[in-house]
Amino acid sequence: MTNKLFASLVLMPFAAQCLHAADVKKQPNIILFMVDDMGWQDTSLPFWTEKTHYNELYETPNMERLAKSGMMFTQAYANSISSPTRCSLFTGTNAARHRVTNWTLQKDTPTDRESDTLIPPQWNVNGISQIEGTDRTFVGTSFVQHLNNNGYHTIHCGKAHLGAIDTPGSNPIHFGFEVNISGHAAGGLASYLGEENYGHTKDGKTTSLMAIPGLEKYWGTDTFATEALTLEAIEALNNSKELNRPFFLYMSHYAIHIPLNKDMRYYQKYIDKGMPPLEAAYATLIEGVDKSLGDLMDWVEQSGELDNTIIIFMSDNGGLATTSAWREGELYVQNYPLNCGKGSLYEGGIREPMIVSWPNRVKADTRCNEYVIIEDFYPTILEMGGVKKYKTAQTIDGKSFMPLLKQTGNPSKGRSLFWNYPHNWGNEGPGVNFNCAVRHGDWKLVYYYGTGIKELFNIKDDIGEKSDLSSVRPDMVSKLSRKLGKHLRKINAQRPVIRATGLPSPWPDEV
Repeated sequence: MTNKLFASLVLMPFAAQCLHAADVKKQPNIILFMVDDMGWQDTSLPFWTEKTHYNELYETPNMERLAKSGMMFTQAYANSISSPTRCSLFTGTNAARHRVTNWTLQKDTPTDRESDTLIPPQWNVNGISQIEGTDRTFVGTSFVQHLNNNGYHTIHCGKAHLGAIDTPGSNPIHFGFEVNISGHAAGGLASYLGEENYGHTKDGKTTSLMAIPGLEKYWGTDTFATEALTLEAIEALNNSKELNRPFFLYMSHYAIHIPLNKDMRYYQKYIDKGMPPLEAAYATLIEGVDKSLGDLMDWVEQSGELDNTIIIFMSDNGGLATTSAWREGELYVQNYPLNCGKGSLYEGGIREPMIVSWPNRVKADTRCNEYVIIEDFYPTILEMGGVKKYKTAQTIDGKSFMPLLKQTGNPSKGRSLFWNYPHNWGNEGPGVNFNCAVRHGDWKLVYYYGTGIKELFNIKDDIGEKSDLSSVRPDMVSKLSRKLGKHLRKINAQRPVIRATGLPSPWPDEV
Protein backbone atom coordinates (compact mmCIF):
# COMPACT_ATOMS: atom_id res chain seq x y z
CA MET A 1 0.00 0.00 0.00
CA THR A 2 1.44 3.37 -0.96
CA ASN A 3 1.79 6.13 1.62
CA LYS A 4 -0.53 8.31 -0.46
CA LEU A 5 -3.25 5.65 -0.50
CA PHE A 6 -2.79 4.92 3.21
CA ALA A 7 -3.09 8.59 4.03
CA SER A 8 -6.28 8.91 2.00
CA LEU A 9 -7.85 5.92 3.76
CA VAL A 10 -6.93 7.30 7.16
CA LEU A 11 -8.33 10.73 6.36
CA MET A 12 -11.62 9.50 4.88
CA PRO A 13 -13.43 9.05 8.25
CA PHE A 14 -12.10 12.43 9.41
CA ALA A 15 -13.32 14.08 6.21
CA ALA A 16 -16.73 12.48 6.65
CA GLN A 17 -16.91 13.80 10.21
CA CYS A 18 -16.01 17.29 9.02
CA LEU A 19 -18.66 17.13 6.30
CA HIS A 20 -21.25 16.01 8.85
CA ALA A 21 -20.23 18.83 11.17
CA ALA A 22 -20.56 21.31 8.33
CA ASP A 23 -24.02 19.97 7.47
CA VAL A 24 -25.11 20.13 11.11
CA LYS A 25 -23.82 23.69 11.43
CA LYS A 26 -26.25 24.77 8.73
CA GLN A 27 -29.12 23.80 10.99
CA PRO A 28 -30.48 26.85 12.84
CA ASN A 29 -30.24 27.28 16.57
CA ILE A 30 -33.69 27.28 18.16
CA ILE A 31 -34.84 28.98 21.36
CA LEU A 32 -38.34 28.15 22.54
CA PHE A 33 -39.16 30.76 25.17
CA MET A 34 -42.15 29.52 27.18
CA VAL A 35 -43.85 31.62 29.85
CA ASP A 36 -46.12 30.16 32.52
CA ASP A 37 -49.66 31.53 32.92
CA MET A 38 -49.07 34.57 30.70
CA GLY A 39 -52.29 35.96 29.33
CA TRP A 40 -52.88 37.43 25.89
CA GLN A 41 -52.94 40.92 27.41
CA ASP A 42 -50.04 40.58 29.87
CA THR A 43 -47.79 42.60 27.59
CA SER A 44 -47.29 46.07 26.11
CA LEU A 45 -47.41 44.42 22.70
CA PRO A 46 -51.01 44.51 21.42
CA PHE A 47 -52.15 41.21 19.92
CA TRP A 48 -55.60 42.69 19.25
CA THR A 49 -56.53 45.30 16.68
CA GLU A 50 -56.10 48.04 19.25
CA LYS A 51 -54.12 48.77 22.39
CA THR A 52 -55.90 48.01 25.65
CA HIS A 53 -55.56 49.35 29.17
CA TYR A 54 -53.32 46.40 30.04
CA ASN A 55 -51.05 47.00 27.06
CA GLU A 56 -50.56 50.51 28.43
CA LEU A 57 -49.85 49.32 31.99
CA TYR A 58 -47.29 46.58 31.40
CA GLU A 59 -43.83 47.16 29.98
CA THR A 60 -42.41 44.46 27.71
CA PRO A 61 -40.00 46.24 25.34
CA ASN A 62 -38.22 43.04 24.38
CA MET A 63 -41.43 41.38 23.22
CA GLU A 64 -41.93 44.46 21.07
CA ARG A 65 -38.34 44.12 19.85
CA LEU A 66 -38.84 40.44 19.00
CA ALA A 67 -42.07 41.19 17.16
CA LYS A 68 -40.30 43.85 15.08
CA SER A 69 -37.90 41.18 13.87
CA GLY A 70 -40.49 38.48 13.21
CA MET A 71 -44.13 37.45 13.04
CA MET A 72 -46.84 37.85 15.67
CA PHE A 73 -49.58 35.23 15.85
CA THR A 74 -52.86 36.75 17.02
CA GLN A 75 -54.73 33.45 17.32
CA ALA A 76 -52.26 31.05 18.93
CA TYR A 77 -53.91 28.48 21.20
CA ALA A 78 -52.81 26.21 24.01
CA ASN A 79 -54.78 24.27 26.62
CA SER A 80 -56.34 25.90 29.66
CA ILE A 81 -53.99 24.19 32.15
CA SER A 82 -50.22 23.70 32.16
CA SER A 83 -49.58 19.94 32.00
CA PRO A 84 -51.94 19.28 29.07
CA THR A 85 -50.24 22.03 27.06
CA ARG A 86 -46.71 20.89 27.80
CA CYS A 87 -47.50 17.25 27.10
CA SER A 88 -49.06 18.26 23.78
CA LEU A 89 -45.98 20.32 22.99
CA PHE A 90 -43.59 17.43 23.57
CA THR A 91 -45.70 14.75 21.87
CA GLY A 92 -47.44 16.70 19.10
CA THR A 93 -50.65 15.07 20.31
CA ASN A 94 -53.93 16.69 21.25
CA ALA A 95 -54.67 16.54 24.98
CA ALA A 96 -57.90 14.62 24.41
CA ARG A 97 -55.77 11.87 22.86
CA HIS A 98 -52.86 11.77 25.33
CA ARG A 99 -55.25 12.05 28.29
CA VAL A 100 -52.99 14.18 30.47
CA THR A 101 -55.95 16.50 30.72
CA ASN A 102 -55.30 18.04 34.13
CA TRP A 103 -52.21 19.19 36.03
CA THR A 104 -49.89 16.55 37.45
CA LEU A 105 -47.80 16.40 40.62
CA GLN A 106 -47.77 13.27 42.81
CA LYS A 107 -47.55 9.73 41.44
CA ASP A 108 -50.85 7.93 40.89
CA THR A 109 -52.69 10.86 42.49
CA PRO A 110 -55.39 12.85 40.68
CA THR A 111 -55.48 16.60 41.21
CA ASP A 112 -59.22 16.93 40.56
CA ARG A 113 -61.44 18.78 43.01
CA GLU A 114 -64.50 16.91 44.20
CA SER A 115 -67.79 17.56 42.45
CA ASP A 116 -71.29 16.84 43.72
CA THR A 117 -72.55 15.88 40.28
CA LEU A 118 -69.71 14.43 38.18
CA ILE A 119 -66.79 12.03 38.64
CA PRO A 120 -63.68 12.70 36.50
CA PRO A 121 -62.36 9.89 34.28
CA GLN A 122 -59.25 7.81 35.01
CA TRP A 123 -56.89 10.18 33.21
CA ASN A 124 -53.10 9.90 32.83
CA VAL A 125 -52.16 11.40 36.17
CA ASN A 126 -48.50 10.37 35.76
CA GLY A 127 -47.93 12.39 32.60
CA ILE A 128 -45.94 11.33 29.55
CA SER A 129 -43.04 8.95 28.99
CA GLN A 130 -40.90 7.84 26.06
CA ILE A 131 -41.00 4.20 27.19
CA GLU A 132 -43.62 1.75 28.43
CA GLY A 133 -43.72 0.61 32.02
CA THR A 134 -45.38 3.34 34.08
CA ASP A 135 -49.10 3.08 34.71
CA ARG A 136 -51.32 5.96 33.66
CA THR A 137 -48.82 7.59 31.35
CA PHE A 138 -49.01 8.39 27.66
CA VAL A 139 -46.10 6.95 25.71
CA GLY A 140 -44.79 9.22 23.00
CA THR A 141 -41.52 10.17 21.32
CA SER A 142 -40.38 13.68 22.18
CA PHE A 143 -39.53 16.13 19.40
CA VAL A 144 -36.46 17.03 21.48
CA GLN A 145 -35.27 13.43 21.14
CA HIS A 146 -35.45 13.78 17.38
CA LEU A 147 -33.51 17.04 17.49
CA ASN A 148 -30.85 15.46 19.66
CA ASN A 149 -30.65 12.41 17.38
CA ASN A 150 -30.05 14.79 14.49
CA GLY A 151 -27.14 16.70 15.93
CA TYR A 152 -28.68 19.26 18.26
CA HIS A 153 -27.26 20.08 21.68
CA THR A 154 -30.43 20.21 23.80
CA ILE A 155 -30.82 22.36 26.91
CA HIS A 156 -33.78 22.53 29.30
CA CYS A 157 -33.99 25.46 31.70
CA GLY A 158 -36.85 26.08 34.12
CA LYS A 159 -40.26 24.51 34.47
CA ALA A 160 -40.88 20.99 33.11
CA HIS A 161 -44.24 19.72 34.46
CA LEU A 162 -44.41 16.72 32.14
CA GLY A 163 -45.22 14.09 34.72
CA ALA A 164 -45.60 13.20 38.38
CA ILE A 165 -42.89 12.79 41.01
CA ASP A 166 -40.93 9.53 40.61
CA THR A 167 -42.10 8.97 37.05
CA PRO A 168 -40.18 9.51 33.77
CA GLY A 169 -42.03 12.77 33.21
CA SER A 170 -40.41 14.34 36.26
CA ASN A 171 -37.00 14.65 34.57
CA PRO A 172 -36.47 16.39 31.21
CA ILE A 173 -33.37 14.27 30.59
CA HIS A 174 -35.77 11.43 29.79
CA PHE A 175 -37.06 13.36 26.77
CA GLY A 176 -33.84 13.98 24.85
CA PHE A 177 -32.33 16.88 26.80
CA GLU A 178 -28.61 16.71 27.45
CA VAL A 179 -28.76 19.48 30.05
CA ASN A 180 -31.49 20.02 32.65
CA ILE A 181 -31.49 23.18 34.74
CA SER A 182 -34.12 23.19 37.50
CA GLY A 183 -36.77 21.16 35.70
CA HIS A 184 -38.75 18.71 37.86
CA ALA A 185 -42.29 17.47 38.46
CA ALA A 186 -43.81 20.60 39.97
CA GLY A 187 -45.78 23.03 37.88
CA GLY A 188 -45.36 25.98 40.22
CA LEU A 189 -42.79 27.33 42.61
CA ALA A 190 -42.58 27.88 46.35
CA SER A 191 -40.77 31.21 46.09
CA TYR A 192 -39.07 33.44 43.54
CA LEU A 193 -36.78 34.81 46.23
CA GLY A 194 -33.13 33.91 46.60
CA GLU A 195 -33.42 35.17 50.17
CA GLU A 196 -35.84 32.29 50.76
CA ASN A 197 -33.63 29.79 48.89
CA TYR A 198 -36.48 29.34 46.38
CA GLY A 199 -38.34 27.16 48.87
CA HIS A 200 -35.47 25.36 50.61
CA THR A 201 -34.24 25.59 54.20
CA LYS A 202 -30.63 26.51 54.97
CA ASP A 203 -29.74 22.83 55.41
CA GLY A 204 -31.10 22.01 51.96
CA LYS A 205 -34.46 20.56 52.90
CA THR A 206 -37.48 21.55 50.86
CA THR A 207 -40.32 23.45 52.47
CA SER A 208 -42.64 22.57 49.59
CA LEU A 209 -42.98 20.17 46.68
CA MET A 210 -42.77 23.36 44.61
CA ALA A 211 -39.26 24.28 45.75
CA ILE A 212 -37.07 25.00 42.69
CA PRO A 213 -34.10 22.60 42.48
CA GLY A 214 -30.64 23.34 41.13
CA LEU A 215 -30.18 27.01 42.00
CA GLU A 216 -28.13 26.55 45.17
CA LYS A 217 -25.44 29.05 44.22
CA TYR A 218 -28.03 31.83 44.36
CA TRP A 219 -29.36 30.90 47.82
CA GLY A 220 -29.22 33.73 50.30
CA THR A 221 -28.85 36.35 47.57
CA ASP A 222 -31.34 38.87 46.22
CA THR A 223 -31.38 37.09 42.84
CA PHE A 224 -34.95 36.64 41.65
CA ALA A 225 -35.67 33.15 40.25
CA THR A 226 -36.37 34.50 36.76
CA GLU A 227 -32.94 36.15 36.71
CA ALA A 228 -31.19 33.09 38.16
CA LEU A 229 -32.64 30.84 35.47
CA THR A 230 -31.62 33.31 32.78
CA LEU A 231 -28.04 33.43 34.06
CA GLU A 232 -27.92 29.64 34.07
CA ALA A 233 -29.33 29.45 30.55
CA ILE A 234 -26.69 31.88 29.28
CA GLU A 235 -23.94 29.86 30.96
CA ALA A 236 -25.26 26.73 29.24
CA LEU A 237 -25.30 28.57 25.90
CA ASN A 238 -21.70 29.70 26.43
CA ASN A 239 -20.73 26.09 27.08
CA SER A 240 -22.57 24.97 23.96
CA LYS A 241 -20.36 27.09 21.70
CA GLU A 242 -17.47 24.68 22.30
CA LEU A 243 -19.45 21.77 20.82
CA ASN A 244 -19.70 23.08 17.24
CA ARG A 245 -23.31 21.91 17.11
CA PRO A 246 -26.59 23.79 16.75
CA PHE A 247 -28.43 24.21 20.03
CA PHE A 248 -32.03 23.90 21.10
CA LEU A 249 -32.81 25.84 24.28
CA TYR A 250 -36.16 25.35 25.96
CA MET A 251 -36.26 28.44 28.18
CA SER A 252 -39.28 27.56 30.26
CA HIS A 253 -39.90 30.12 32.99
CA TYR A 254 -41.79 29.51 36.21
CA ALA A 255 -42.99 33.12 35.99
CA ILE A 256 -45.59 34.49 35.92
CA HIS A 257 -47.17 31.78 38.07
CA ILE A 258 -48.15 32.61 41.65
CA PRO A 259 -46.88 33.40 44.33
CA LEU A 260 -46.86 37.12 43.67
CA ASN A 261 -43.41 37.85 45.04
CA LYS A 262 -42.19 41.33 44.21
CA ASP A 263 -39.30 41.63 41.80
CA MET A 264 -37.82 44.72 43.42
CA ARG A 265 -35.98 45.72 40.24
CA TYR A 266 -39.32 46.93 38.86
CA TYR A 267 -41.74 47.20 41.78
CA GLN A 268 -41.54 50.89 42.60
CA LYS A 269 -42.11 51.85 38.97
CA TYR A 270 -45.52 50.16 38.96
CA ILE A 271 -46.44 51.55 42.37
CA ASP A 272 -45.67 54.99 40.97
CA LYS A 273 -48.10 54.23 38.14
CA GLY A 274 -50.82 53.96 40.77
CA MET A 275 -51.17 50.17 40.73
CA PRO A 276 -52.22 48.37 43.96
CA PRO A 277 -49.38 46.35 45.57
CA LEU A 278 -50.50 42.94 44.32
CA GLU A 279 -51.08 44.13 40.78
CA ALA A 280 -47.71 45.90 40.85
CA ALA A 281 -46.07 42.66 41.98
CA TYR A 282 -47.74 40.83 39.10
CA ALA A 283 -46.45 43.45 36.67
CA THR A 284 -42.90 42.90 37.96
CA LEU A 285 -43.15 39.19 37.14
CA ILE A 286 -44.08 40.11 33.58
CA GLU A 287 -41.25 42.59 33.15
CA GLY A 288 -38.75 40.14 34.65
CA VAL A 289 -39.66 37.60 31.99
CA ASP A 290 -39.34 40.26 29.31
CA LYS A 291 -35.88 41.20 30.61
CA SER A 292 -34.89 37.53 30.36
CA LEU A 293 -36.03 37.48 26.74
CA GLY A 294 -33.94 40.58 26.05
CA ASP A 295 -30.87 39.06 27.70
CA LEU A 296 -31.12 35.99 25.50
CA MET A 297 -31.63 38.11 22.41
CA ASP A 298 -28.53 40.11 23.38
CA TRP A 299 -26.53 36.89 23.79
CA VAL A 300 -27.60 35.69 20.35
CA GLU A 301 -26.46 38.96 18.77
CA GLN A 302 -23.19 39.22 20.70
CA SER A 303 -22.25 35.61 19.99
CA GLY A 304 -22.59 36.13 16.24
CA GLU A 305 -25.53 33.71 15.99
CA LEU A 306 -28.25 36.23 15.10
CA ASP A 307 -28.70 35.19 11.48
CA ASN A 308 -28.78 31.50 12.40
CA THR A 309 -31.12 31.52 15.42
CA ILE A 310 -34.89 31.08 15.60
CA ILE A 311 -36.68 32.46 18.66
CA ILE A 312 -40.23 31.32 19.44
CA PHE A 313 -42.21 33.02 22.21
CA MET A 314 -45.28 31.29 23.71
CA SER A 315 -47.30 30.82 26.91
CA ASP A 316 -48.80 27.59 28.23
CA ASN A 317 -52.27 28.85 29.17
CA GLY A 318 -54.19 32.04 29.76
CA GLY A 319 -53.68 34.52 32.57
CA LEU A 320 -55.23 33.80 35.94
CA ALA A 321 -58.60 35.54 36.10
CA THR A 322 -61.13 33.17 37.70
CA THR A 323 -63.05 34.54 40.65
CA SER A 324 -61.65 32.38 43.46
CA ALA A 325 -58.06 32.61 42.25
CA TRP A 326 -57.13 35.82 44.02
CA ARG A 327 -58.64 36.05 47.48
CA GLU A 328 -56.06 38.38 48.96
CA GLY A 329 -56.82 41.97 48.07
CA GLU A 330 -59.50 40.93 45.55
CA LEU A 331 -56.96 41.03 42.72
CA TYR A 332 -58.26 39.85 39.37
CA VAL A 333 -55.76 39.45 36.57
CA GLN A 334 -57.94 40.27 33.61
CA ASN A 335 -57.54 39.32 29.97
CA TYR A 336 -59.84 41.93 28.38
CA PRO A 337 -61.08 41.82 25.68
CA LEU A 338 -61.00 38.06 26.16
CA ASN A 339 -63.40 36.27 28.49
CA CYS A 340 -62.16 34.62 31.70
CA GLY A 341 -58.69 33.06 32.02
CA LYS A 342 -56.67 30.05 33.15
CA GLY A 343 -58.74 26.89 33.53
CA SER A 344 -61.42 28.11 31.12
CA LEU A 345 -62.13 27.05 27.56
CA TYR A 346 -63.17 30.59 26.77
CA GLU A 347 -60.60 32.61 24.85
CA GLY A 348 -59.02 34.07 27.99
CA GLY A 349 -57.95 30.60 29.10
CA ILE A 350 -56.51 29.26 25.86
CA ARG A 351 -55.42 32.14 23.58
CA GLU A 352 -51.74 33.02 24.00
CA PRO A 353 -49.18 35.64 22.98
CA MET A 354 -46.96 34.03 20.32
CA ILE A 355 -44.08 35.44 18.27
CA VAL A 356 -41.64 33.77 15.87
CA SER A 357 -38.40 35.42 14.75
CA TRP A 358 -36.22 33.79 12.08
CA PRO A 359 -33.89 36.22 10.30
CA ASN A 360 -33.94 36.03 6.51
CA ARG A 361 -36.69 33.39 6.59
CA VAL A 362 -39.65 35.04 8.33
CA LYS A 363 -40.57 38.53 7.16
CA ALA A 364 -39.95 41.07 9.90
CA ASP A 365 -42.74 43.06 11.59
CA THR A 366 -45.59 40.90 10.29
CA ARG A 367 -48.78 39.49 11.80
CA CYS A 368 -50.53 36.18 11.21
CA ASN A 369 -54.26 36.10 11.96
CA GLU A 370 -54.74 32.38 11.22
CA TYR A 371 -55.08 30.01 14.14
CA VAL A 372 -52.51 27.50 15.36
CA ILE A 373 -52.45 25.26 18.43
CA ILE A 374 -49.72 23.98 20.74
CA GLU A 375 -49.37 20.51 19.17
CA ASP A 376 -48.41 22.24 15.93
CA PHE A 377 -45.06 23.17 17.46
CA TYR A 378 -43.86 19.54 17.23
CA PRO A 379 -43.79 19.13 13.42
CA THR A 380 -42.92 22.80 12.92
CA ILE A 381 -39.80 22.78 15.09
CA LEU A 382 -38.59 19.55 13.52
CA GLU A 383 -39.08 21.06 10.07
CA MET A 384 -37.19 24.15 11.20
CA GLY A 385 -34.33 21.93 12.35
CA GLY A 386 -34.17 20.05 9.06
CA VAL A 387 -35.42 16.81 10.62
CA LYS A 388 -37.40 15.40 7.71
CA LYS A 389 -37.78 11.74 8.60
CA TYR A 390 -38.66 10.51 12.06
CA LYS A 391 -40.67 7.76 13.69
CA THR A 392 -42.91 8.23 16.68
CA ALA A 393 -44.68 5.96 19.11
CA GLN A 394 -47.75 8.21 18.95
CA THR A 395 -50.12 9.80 16.46
CA ILE A 396 -49.13 13.38 15.64
CA ASP A 397 -52.15 15.67 15.63
CA GLY A 398 -50.18 18.85 15.04
CA LYS A 399 -49.72 20.48 11.64
CA SER A 400 -46.61 22.42 10.69
CA PHE A 401 -47.22 26.16 10.51
CA MET A 402 -44.17 26.72 8.31
CA PRO A 403 -46.44 27.77 5.39
CA LEU A 404 -47.78 30.56 7.61
CA LEU A 405 -44.24 31.64 8.51
CA LYS A 406 -43.21 31.64 4.85
CA GLN A 407 -46.56 33.12 3.78
CA THR A 408 -46.95 30.38 1.19
CA GLY A 409 -50.14 28.72 2.42
CA ASN A 410 -52.66 28.25 5.21
CA PRO A 411 -52.70 24.83 6.92
CA SER A 412 -55.49 26.07 9.21
CA LYS A 413 -57.98 26.57 6.38
CA GLY A 414 -60.92 24.23 6.92
CA ARG A 415 -59.30 22.83 10.06
CA SER A 416 -60.97 22.25 13.43
CA LEU A 417 -59.26 22.70 16.80
CA PHE A 418 -60.37 20.62 19.80
CA TRP A 419 -60.16 20.87 23.59
CA ASN A 420 -61.33 18.47 26.29
CA TYR A 421 -61.35 19.23 30.02
CA PRO A 422 -63.43 16.54 31.79
CA HIS A 423 -62.36 17.80 35.24
CA ASN A 424 -63.21 20.11 38.11
CA TRP A 425 -60.19 22.41 38.39
CA GLY A 426 -61.72 23.97 41.50
CA ASN A 427 -61.69 27.67 40.71
CA GLU A 428 -64.89 29.46 39.88
CA GLY A 429 -65.59 31.36 36.72
CA PRO A 430 -67.22 31.14 33.31
CA GLY A 431 -66.06 28.39 31.01
CA VAL A 432 -64.34 26.52 33.85
CA ASN A 433 -64.77 22.80 34.68
CA PHE A 434 -66.20 19.70 32.98
CA ASN A 435 -66.39 20.89 29.40
CA CYS A 436 -65.06 20.48 25.88
CA ALA A 437 -64.89 22.77 22.87
CA VAL A 438 -64.30 23.00 19.13
CA ARG A 439 -63.17 25.93 16.98
CA HIS A 440 -63.94 25.72 13.27
CA GLY A 441 -63.37 28.79 11.16
CA ASP A 442 -64.90 31.78 12.94
CA TRP A 443 -67.21 29.58 15.02
CA LYS A 444 -66.64 28.07 18.44
CA LEU A 445 -68.84 25.69 20.43
CA VAL A 446 -68.43 25.06 24.17
CA TYR A 447 -70.26 22.05 25.65
CA TYR A 448 -70.74 21.35 29.38
CA TYR A 449 -70.75 17.68 30.37
CA GLY A 450 -72.73 18.23 33.56
CA THR A 451 -75.63 20.26 32.24
CA GLY A 452 -75.72 19.57 28.51
CA ILE A 453 -75.57 23.31 27.90
CA LYS A 454 -74.04 24.38 24.60
CA GLU A 455 -72.77 27.85 23.83
CA LEU A 456 -71.99 29.12 20.35
CA PHE A 457 -69.82 32.12 19.55
CA ASN A 458 -68.57 33.83 16.43
CA ILE A 459 -65.04 34.65 17.50
CA LYS A 460 -64.32 37.00 14.61
CA ASP A 461 -67.28 39.22 15.45
CA ASP A 462 -67.34 38.61 19.22
CA ILE A 463 -63.84 38.08 20.57
CA GLY A 464 -65.12 38.52 24.14
CA GLU A 465 -67.68 35.70 23.74
CA LYS A 466 -70.46 37.89 25.10
CA SER A 467 -73.20 36.81 22.70
CA ASP A 468 -74.27 33.17 22.81
CA LEU A 469 -75.76 32.48 19.38
CA SER A 470 -76.89 28.91 20.06
CA SER A 471 -80.57 29.82 19.86
CA VAL A 472 -80.03 31.90 16.71
CA ARG A 473 -77.94 29.35 14.80
CA PRO A 474 -79.16 25.86 15.81
CA ASP A 475 -77.82 24.57 12.49
CA MET A 476 -74.28 25.55 13.46
CA VAL A 477 -74.74 24.09 16.95
CA SER A 478 -75.72 20.75 15.40
CA LYS A 479 -72.84 20.85 12.92
CA LEU A 480 -70.18 21.58 15.54
CA SER A 481 -71.72 19.16 18.05
CA ARG A 482 -71.41 16.36 15.49
CA LYS A 483 -67.87 17.40 14.64
CA LEU A 484 -66.81 17.54 18.30
CA GLY A 485 -68.54 14.31 19.35
CA LYS A 486 -67.22 12.37 16.36
CA HIS A 487 -63.67 13.54 16.96
CA LEU A 488 -63.68 12.77 20.70
CA ARG A 489 -64.93 9.25 20.08
CA LYS A 490 -62.46 8.71 17.23
CA ILE A 491 -59.43 9.46 19.39
CA ASN A 492 -60.84 7.57 22.39
CA ALA A 493 -61.16 10.69 24.53
CA GLN A 494 -62.49 10.56 28.07
CA ARG A 495 -65.59 12.02 29.67
CA PRO A 496 -66.83 12.27 33.24
CA VAL A 497 -69.38 9.98 34.88
CA ILE A 498 -72.67 11.22 36.30
CA ARG A 499 -72.47 10.59 40.04
CA ALA A 500 -76.20 9.98 40.52
CA THR A 501 -76.50 7.31 37.81
CA GLY A 502 -72.99 5.95 37.32
CA LEU A 503 -73.40 6.49 33.58
CA PRO A 504 -71.01 8.43 31.34
CA SER A 505 -71.97 12.01 30.52
CA PRO A 506 -73.43 12.24 27.00
CA TRP A 507 -71.18 13.33 24.15
CA PRO A 508 -72.08 16.72 22.71
CA ASP A 509 -73.89 15.19 19.70
CA GLU A 510 -75.99 13.01 22.00
CA VAL A 511 -77.73 15.97 23.62
